[in-house]
Amino acid sequence: MDYLVNINWNKVTPCLVLLVLEVVLEFSDCASPAEVNKHLELGRDFLARGQLSDALTHYHAAVEGDPHNYLTYFKRGTVYYALGKAKFALQDFTKVLELKADFTSARLQRANVYLKLAQYREAQEDYLQVNQADPYNEEAIAQYHKIEQYVEDLQLAEAYYRGGDHRAAADLASRLLEVSPWSAHLRQLRAEAYIALNDLFSAVSDIRSVNRLQQDSTDGYYRLATLLYQLGHVSDALKEIRECLKLDPEHKKCFPFYKKVKKVDKLLLECEELSEARDFTGCLASANKVLKVEDEVTLVVFEARRWLCSCSVKEELYTEALAQCGSALELRRDARLLCDRGDALLGLDMFDDAIHSFKEALELEEGLQRAKDGLSRAQKLQKQSEQRDYYKILGVKRSASKQEIIKAYRKAAQKWHPDNYQGDEKKIAEKKFIDIAAAKEVRHTHTHTHTHIHTDLHSRTHMHARTRRHAHTHGCKRTQVSQHFVSR
Repeated sequence: MDYLVNINWNKVTPCLVLLVLEVVLEFSDCASPAEVNKHLELGRDFLARGQLSDALTHYHAAVEGDPHNYLTYFKRGTVYYALGKAKFALQDFTKVLELKADFTSARLQRANVYLKLAQYREAQEDYLQVNQADPYNEEAIAQYHKIEQYVEDLQLAEAYYRGGDHRAAADLASRLLEVSPWSAHLRQLRAEAYIALNDLFSAVSDIRSVNRLQQDSTDGYYRLATLLYQLGHVSDALKEIRECLKLDPEHKKCFPFYKKVKKVDKLLLECEELSEARDFTGCLASANKVLKVEDEVTLVVFEARRWLCSCSVKEELYTEALAQCGSALELRRDARLLCDRGDALLGLDMFDDAIHSFKEALELEEGLQRAKDGLSRAQKLQKQSEQRDYYKILGVKRSASKQEIIKAYRKAAQKWHPDNYQGDEKKIAEKKFIDIAAAKEVRHTHTHTHTHIHTDLHSRTHMHARTRRHAHTHGCKRTQVSQHFVSR
């Protein structure tokens, strides 16, 4: 006992005090059985009412109060399972089996989690053990015998994808996801197949699910952001790429992409704000800046050209608007863009083409009121245009002499000959040329006493149709028509 005498009790005593305090605090942290039971009752009540988050809160408290009760873990695991939180459900059911290995219900539930995760071999092993403990468990028996087919289908889907049969891979992955909706691997596989099929909208949905299932994945956020950007959803792409940078501020792919997307998003927002403020010149400037930053991604270019089309129309730059609307529509058919094009055509007095544009908009979006109003306005203006002031078309006064009319006619016909123009400008020239050709009636009916040009409506309609046919034939015929009119 001499060693007890040699102990420095002044040093030992504080250590003993701390140890005792730690033990006391550990016991004081544990809730009483009554408190644990209260949490379990409340958890059960919330669960019965479908208030899963509230139920989970009370089961957390019950587990903390009694960390060695396998039933409490099982109940919390069941709530996790109902919430689709596979990782935590798996942890709780595994903990139950560590505490009580023969608890068949927990093993069956864990097998079901494995099945939903497409971890088929693990599920098969648990179903087998359930069958051994409970030979009459119908659920375990049925699922056990399906596992081999699931394994084969997964291998086949992967083989389809590697072999380039992306449609078959996507279809088979979809079938497996009905059984295993929590499988990040299956969703990633289907997303890649959709991308190969250029079905980016479907791919975005799957990548979002993958990111929820695999949290804190910088690659996942980067992939989602790039897909959204390709779809022209620039603001959404910016949100996702920021999530990547929250995890890794210096990410070698996310950071440079973020800088580009941020700039494009800012410019597109400027287009919208300036348009609403009726600063259409500023809107056009911002849209052109977008094209300097991004000229490759089709649907981002479309967004820029859409604003160039819209703001050009509102600025009454109708010829420029027609070109920009045409460029945008080549990238994507859009009902509102067709309405902008229709307004530009009306500004150029191209009523037939405007009517066609508004009708096409209604085919794309049947209930679009703007298209209905535009069509009605175009038809009304077309009807009004039948009573034309041909003196105005030729740019002469009503008191002009016959020689002045002939001179103005020849000058206008030469200026607006369709062979001198290309693209949308050619359409405008054809329209002008038809009107000028019709204005030859001025020469035949001109008198200084008339204030209006009086011609027989039937003959004018016939003349319009004949002139339109000539103007839309091949180049040499149009030249012949022009020479014929000018020579007269």
